[in-house]
Amino acid sequence: MEMEKQKSSRIVLVPCPFQGHINPMFELASLLYLKGFSITFAHSQFNFPNPSNHPCFSFLPIPHDLSQFQASSSNFIALLLALNDNIAMPLRDILVHQQQQNDEILCIIYDSIMYKVAEVANNLKLPSIILETSSASLFWTYAAFNRLESEGYFPLKDSIAEDFVPGLDPLRFKDLPIFNFPNVDDLLHLIKTTSDIRTSSAVIWNTTECLEQPILEKLKQHYEIPCFPVGPMHKSIKNVINRTSLTTEDRNCIMWLDKQVAKSVLYVSIGSLASITEREVTEIAWGLVSSNQHFLWVIRSGSITGSDPKSVFHEKNLKEAIEKRGYIVEWAPQKEVLGHFAIGGFWSHCGWNSTLESICEGVPLICRPCFGDQKMNSRYVSYVWKVGIVLENELERGEIERVVRKLMVSEEGQEIRQRAMDLKLEIEKSVAENGSSYKCLDDLVKFLLSL
Repeated sequence: MEMEKQKSSRIVLVPCPFQGHINPMFELASLLYLKGFSITFAHSQFNFPNPSNHPCFSFLPIPHDLSQFQASSSNFIALLLALNDNIAMPLRDILVHQQQQNDEILCIIYDSIMYKVAEVANNLKLPSIILETSSASLFWTYAAFNRLESEGYFPLKDSIAEDFVPGLDPLRFKDLPIFNFPNVDDLLHLIKTTSDIRTSSAVIWNTTECLEQPILEKLKQHYEIPCFPVGPMHKSIKNVINRTSLTTEDRNCIMWLDKQVAKSVLYVSIGSLASITEREVTEIAWGLVSSNQHFLWVIRSGSITGSDPKSVFHEKNLKEAIEKRGYIVEWAPQKEVLGHFAIGGFWSHCGWNSTLESICEGVPLICRPCFGDQKMNSRYVSYVWKVGIVLENELERGEIERVVRKLMVSEEGQEIRQRAMDLKLEIEKSVAENGSSYKCLDDLVKFLLSL
């Protein structure tokens, strides 16, 4: 009887339409589909996925009224606020139509950033569940912001940058997402809104107890609703192909990696949203070349401020040196790259997905955070889990060379790599049968069937 209920139980998922948020939502969808649930994506037409890549799921496109200026805006926070302002009414109409077609909806699972979905679910008397695509530590930090504001810490001052944040050890004030953020009022509004669980019935986390157990305990006590740390989700769906990349992946880099020595290549990527200047690119290039290490470097279109990536490496000596030791692609199949025997380190912006994917493969990190939760993640990588090195100062070729060599060929780098391998084994235990994440997924299924 329970299996029959599962097969007839439709779950509607509402992702935030950006690469770092789409990936974990599709991973969750795959896990729930494998558990017998029917899956429907209600997805903004902004960055709408190709349904033919996901034949097991159905898709409901949500129209939006974003202007061309809003859709292409470099003000990411303003864009997220606009997406929320545009989603409520069309999503409600779509779900009402589904219900009128006798398509029973068990619940709605939504990305915490798409906070307007909670209003829609409540209005339709549907249970709603949050998927938090960042770390549990970030959510706990957001929950502390009202307290910090009432205690007079906001606006943050440069003079306290190195001080530990009261109640948020091991974070310093400069590790907070709002430190030196240009549109801080908009960001604070978004943070306070997304950290309010509203009427949601539970929270799903793409994390695991072996990484964040103390924080997860605090969150359970604070919010008093069920919390399900089922991650890292991509490690539980090994036989499912997830074609969720918004950019075409260049698979030629895998053939190049096949020709390299084990643990000899540094993978370099700043993710799907961040950008850097032409000067910084040049310094990175010379630093990588001078380190005498091989490297696979992702330079996506639009990631170099005001420049075409092809025009940056115009110096003949630099171009020849890169061709000798490096391989540059616009986008790479990152999980496959990190799992390749040739990869010995990852220069990363430390978005949560990239951080998890690197740790899951036992690959140590060079952390160069850009914005948002990345500074927090790099703090945990380097200070708590001790599986990486932070590159904090202004990008300069000599410092880059030193840090790359430290990670890739020094004795200290070998110790960091060993800790990364140890943590990889802990995570593998958590997603294996009877591990903490495995059990949490079973508990989540039981919870969904009880709604």
